[in-house]
Amino acid sequence: QVQLVESGGGLVQAGGSLGLSCAASGSIFSLNDMGWYRQAPGKQRELVAGNTSGGSTNYADSVKGRFTISRDDAKKTVSLQMNSLKPEDTAVYYCKAVVIRTHWGISSIYWGQGTQVTVSS
Repeated sequence: QVQLVESGGGLVQAGGSLGLSCAASGSIFSLNDMGWYRQAPGKQRELVAGNTSGGSTNYADSVKGRFTISRDDAKKTVSLQMNSLKPEDTAVYYCKAVVIRTHWGISSIYWGQGTQVTVSS
């Protein structure tokens, strides 16, 4: 089994910064695409930032220039640095990972449990 554990959520004032981290553990050969999603109350889950195993990144238009996604495959982690936070960034943030479980390429998708980020005005 594979587990994703998120950390770094909390309360921050508008204009401030917060860093999130997600660590993968368990039966893992290597990590493929990883990303961060968020879901506000009563809203659908949306992609915030994605990072492929080759290092390509993509961001939601609403966070471009403010958020940065990064990964460390040796540590099996993916991070999200959030700067210039706005009240509309308030949501539960989820980590997603595509995990390669064998050396010949069997893959599975896993989600973290989510971490709350609250931005006050």
